Amino acid sequence: MTQPSLATPPPVWRAPGMPALLVLTAAGFGGFVVLIPVAPLWAIQGGATEAGSGWVNGILLLVTVMTQPFVPRLLARLGTGRVLAAGLALLGVPPLLLLVSDQLAWILAISAVRGVGFGILTVTGSTVVANLVDRTQHGAAVGIYGASIAIPQILLVPAATLLADAVGFWAVFALGALPLLGISSAPRLARILREQAAERELLPATGATPIAPPPGGKSARWMLAVTLLRPMMLLSGVTLAGGALITFAPQMSSSAAATAGSLALLTLSAAVTRWAIGGLSDRFGANRFLWPLVIIAVAGLLAIAAAVQNPAATGILLFLVGMTLVGIAYGGLQNLTLLISLAAVPRKQYGTASAVWNIGFDLGTALGSVLIGTLATAFAFSPAILVAAAITLLTLPLAFLRGPKVAE
Repeated sequence: MTQPSLATPPPVWRAPGMPALLVLTAAGFGGFVVLIPVAPLWAIQGGATEAGSGWVNGILLLVTVMTQPFVPRLLARLGTGRVLAAGLALLGVPPLLLLVSDQLAWILAISAVRGVGFGILTVTGSTVVANLVDRTQHGAAVGIYGASIAIPQILLVPAATLLADAVGFWAVFALGALPLLGISSAPRLARILREQAAERELLPATGATPIAPPPGGKSARWMLAVTLLRPMMLLSGVTLAGGALITFAPQMSSSAAATAGSLALLTLSAAVTRWAIGGLSDRFGANRFLWPLVIIAVAGLLAIAAAVQNPAATGILLFLVGMTLVGIAYGGLQNLTLLISLAAVPRKQYGTASAVWNIGFDLGTALGSVLIGTLATAFAFSPAILVAAAITLLTLPLAFLRGPKVAE
């Protein structure tokens, strides 16, 4: 009788549960990203300043970060299906209420509720993708998971501001309800995860070697925190830049066409890099790609700072090149830092690694939105982007460090 365990595993996109996760993720992140450049504009229409509009996405992501540490416990207590469905509802319903008012206080309240939903979706999604496949396929799985996040960005971020101008803000707010379409996939995904967990529990009885539990105590928790801090800070450096650019590109450029084109290039280059680098990291390891991507991000930000020196005449070619370079680093570092985080923990701590990674992602994005908006109000966008470049450059030494890898 042949042993199926030696067979080549199927492509990650065909792994059980992966199609459901990809559909759910695309719907959830689609509704999230379409409001990133438009909600601040809605606040400005209501009389907010650039600094005030920066708080729209800042509050969204700060609440996201406050929610994320609690998600692993919620998953353990309530199960993946219930938690995911609740998160998608909290993310998808509030955008429909934005037309009630364009006043900043109301928009910030809506952003806070969406932040809870987004915190649930981000931690749960990256935890689930790690559990659906073996460690040897984590790079490819994270890559295609990243593509399901990035494709809505490619389509919706550049189109959002154009749609708001051509049709009205109401059309963008309706697209913000896309997460509701992903709710039907949550129960199916939860069932597959339960089945896979049951199969893993049977492995020791069939001859597999049991895995020793990780050491406990305050010392072990401290070491885990230190280990996960490195990829978190690397990620925060580039997401600070990326979040600021996605938020303020419409206000930074003197050309609506250049804005749409630059956001398309940023999101497309991020998607391609995030997908392509996954397979490469499975073959060659994630660490060797880190420092070149940090340098690429800094170079892109310097180009953007030069391009937006004159608010009335954006250097369009330089602006497009800079946004593309930042997009390459933005996508690549998202994939690699998540892989490094997952490699540092055993399977039962994937939720913790996912929470810390997502905190790094969203904290960086929130800081970018608030900090760059505040600096742009006080000075201008060009010096504000130079500050973002300096912060990203400060993470470069972290790219040369090496963290531990933990066996299954």
